[in-house]
Amino acid sequence: MGIPSSVTPIVRRLEGKVAVITGGASGIGEAATRLFAKHGAKVVVADVRDDLGRALCKELGSNDTISFAHCNVTDENDMQNAIDGAVSRYGKLDIMFNNAGILGNMNDPSILATDYNNFKNVFDVNVYGAFLGAKIAAKAMIPTKKGSILFTSSIASVIGGIASPITYASSKHAVVGLTNHLSVELGQYGIRVNCISPYTVATPLVREILGKMDKEKAEEVIMETANLKGTTLEPEDIAEAAVYLGSDESKYVSGINLVIDGGYSKTNPLASMVMQNYI
Repeated sequence: MGIPSSVTPIVRRLEGKVAVITGGASGIGEAATRLFAKHGAKVVVADVRDDLGRALCKELGSNDTISFAHCNVTDENDMQNAIDGAVSRYGKLDIMFNNAGILGNMNDPSILATDYNNFKNVFDVNVYGAFLGAKIAAKAMIPTKKGSILFTSSIASVIGGIASPITYASSKHAVVGLTNHLSVELGQYGIRVNCISPYTVATPLVREILGKMDKEKAEEVIMETANLKGTTLEPEDIAEAAVYLGSDESKYVSGINLVIDGGYSKTNPLASMVMQNYI
């Protein structure tokens, strides 16, 4: 029996692919986990939040399609176990999405208030964790001569002074640097390496920083400062970008920092603000 003309076939853009997503239990990572699974990928959710990760996997499917691995991204053994687990359970690794990250001290984000421990903690998670994920994933991908390695960076990687701590901004610049270098080094093995840099999204982490705001209020506050009006940036929008970069649709896309900011990084509001005082 053919498909009725009124029914649109579901296109599963990641059918047959195996992915590991760090920080996959909440926020952008959770959205990516859900969308990857919807598009047919087998997913390993790698996260330190065991309860959230296991509950998400239980909701979305069985061990045949989705599983959880406790993973502190700064621990090489944890990262190795997560990736080895994906390969042993599902037979291969196609997509490594290094998404886990932290903001650091938000009480005073200035350089004068930043100490060594805070700086090191942010770089350990955001940069060293991403490095480990890419390194261990590359070992699994090089023999097959294909694969997609993704990083989550930030709008802070392309524009300064948007209320993010200097440690966070610096770490996200480093993530873009990893992308640039590895796209060349690993391109020789058929492995694509890309990065996604979103504007601020009302994830649980961001809402906590904003005084435990509910999602709707946090989105309202964030989008007041946005350039593109009339729409709201959601975690699912970042997940859609990750699906594209992980799929064969982007088979010749490598070395890009895909900025998802509604044109925010193209603006300079200071000039217009100053001019208003003279008009």
